[in-house]
Amino acid sequence: MEPTAPSAAPVPQLPLVQQDSWLVPFEPVLRQRQQRLATRLAEIEAHHGSLEAYATAHQQLGLHYDGRRRGFRYREWAPGAEALYLVGDFNGWDRQANPLQRLDYGVWEIFLPDKEYKDRLVHNSKYKVHVVSANGAQDRLPATARRVVQDDHTKDYAAQVWRPAVPFAWTDQKFRVAVAVKEPFIYEAHVGMATEESRVGLYREFADHILPRIEADGYNCVQLMAVMEHPYYGSFGYHVANFFAPSSRFGTPEELKYLVNEAHRRGIAVLLDVVHSHAVKNQAEGLADFDGSGNLYFHEGERGNHLGWDSKLFDYGRPEVQQFLLSNLRYWLEEFHFDGFRFDGVTSMLYHHHGEGVAFVGYEQYFGPGADEDAILYLQLATTLVHGFRKGALLVAEDMSGLPGLCRPIAEGGIGFDYRLAMGIPDFWIKLLKHTPDEGWNLGELWHVLTNRRQGEKTVAYAESHDQALVGDKTLAQWLFGDGIYHHMAVADPDPNAARALALHKIIRLLTLTAGGEAYLDFIGNEFGHPEWVDFPREGNGWSYQHARRQWSLADNPDLKYHFLGDFDKALIHLAKAHHVLAAGPAQLLHHDEENKVLAFARGPLMVIVNLHVTASQPDYRFWVPKEGRYRVVLSSDDSQFGGFDRPDEHYIYETYEQHLRVYLPSRVALVLALA
Repeated sequence: MEPTAPSAAPVPQLPLVQQDSWLVPFEPVLRQRQQRLATRLAEIEAHHGSLEAYATAHQQLGLHYDGRRRGFRYREWAPGAEALYLVGDFNGWDRQANPLQRLDYGVWEIFLPDKEYKDRLVHNSKYKVHVVSANGAQDRLPATARRVVQDDHTKDYAAQVWRPAVPFAWTDQKFRVAVAVKEPFIYEAHVGMATEESRVGLYREFADHILPRIEADGYNCVQLMAVMEHPYYGSFGYHVANFFAPSSRFGTPEELKYLVNEAHRRGIAVLLDVVHSHAVKNQAEGLADFDGSGNLYFHEGERGNHLGWDSKLFDYGRPEVQQFLLSNLRYWLEEFHFDGFRFDGVTSMLYHHHGEGVAFVGYEQYFGPGADEDAILYLQLATTLVHGFRKGALLVAEDMSGLPGLCRPIAEGGIGFDYRLAMGIPDFWIKLLKHTPDEGWNLGELWHVLTNRRQGEKTVAYAESHDQALVGDKTLAQWLFGDGIYHHMAVADPDPNAARALALHKIIRLLTLTAGGEAYLDFIGNEFGHPEWVDFPREGNGWSYQHARRQWSLADNPDLKYHFLGDFDKALIHLAKAHHVLAAGPAQLLHHDEENKVLAFARGPLMVIVNLHVTASQPDYRFWVPKEGRYRVVLSSDDSQFGGFDRPDEHYIYETYEQHLRVYLPSRVALVLALA
């Protein structure tokens, strides 16, 4: 009898599947995604040496000065074009004077030697590329243009040669993200609307005047919106045209570098709100139909259109598009020292239906035919590149679908992001304030929304972001104060509705931070209850900047209630940082009393107890605590320095009895306790 051959050892389950048994039927899909990534990386390494070397399209394409050959070299990828010409003020915009030669792989090239162009093609020179195709001829902006400017009179955009005599001198060599950002406290901001005047703010102004505020408030990350050049200011920067050009409306590239360098000097990391989910459909300013083929950077036909966003959709399966987008990430990390990215519109990327009108109710929706495997591969390549290129870089995904593994390492079966936005939390708060009277708040539902997140995947909690601040919606402050935000904000005004709004605004932010995630985000000005939404200049408002600014003077005025909210936010952030609340693991529910509207929970070394009853205070409220000892109040939302009434004695020491505490808990008050 012949011996039986030993059977192969069973393949261990992926860690992601081990943690979630509902994923067992879909493990083959997760492994296929891993294998597809490994195959693509092997192809890239075989032809380019490494993924980092592959992500250098911006160094090969576009206009670059060649010091060895002494002149400018310009290259463009346009395989469907019949002819290309470089045009600009250096040749009187003559569309026949400087033709490009066609090379391999659809790349075109021209060299302009110094001996002929030294005095004509200089710093600040404007240029475009004239593209001739079967569909006609059109002046276009180079795909990797690094600076694009708009003519004040014609409103036409042109690329601009940018070669300052003295390069920017970085002084941030010792900055380390992992040291500065142990737990992310993110300040989402828009440079252009950060000034109080009715105009466009500048990079340098933001660095000199807003960064000190952010630092003082305790935030250790600033997330910048609208940096990538976009032709329509009112798009909030989400209809990008020029992916390698920092928006010139806010200043020069050196001034953006100054901003990042200054943030690093203050110990603040800088994240770029990167938009790789879609692009502006404009041909004059953007990439649409660049070579006349109909599907160069974007999918052909209707698949290339995002109807809900009125924009174009990238063809993530095309190697040149992968390379373009990956190079874009490397460029922002390398050239401007960004510390990571907040990826916009990830849900739109992950699925062929882009999440439009879809309710995600079953796991098969994440792994079935609705998933865009090309986009998923691109995102895996992107997270691999960023984490390999910049140690400690932070990657945040905006996804409302809840894709399992989005924020888990690729080796575990994930996509590789570090954090996901808790998009359900701000939606819940707005829905609650909009539709439910205070006495009808369900604390069980509230607790579920705040704590319902995937185990092992870090989440950015926020009560509101720019989405809730845009015109057509309302901020939390607007929902809470109503018209009183204009009429009852004097400190001496005893208006009861303003007192309610002040109390709930503080409690909402405290609950969101302490229970909602492993990172926390605020939108510029919302920390002090900015009284107006955001509305950029447009025809419908007479091209006004009235609502595209931030009224810092309100927060700085000691006679107005706004500073109470700002001061509370500052105290909350500093307390959470000091006790490493966000890194402490999930919050532990200690007490849930629906009748009296009391909720108590622990997060790390802190305990939070909140009374959301409209009128009833609790003079001697008893609840269980996990540790015996003496407890003191470390933060009270009722403190008079935050606009409260000083009802609880913050100097009183509470002692446990049989592992229970008894506290005085006034209505609409939250207390944070710590062992004395």
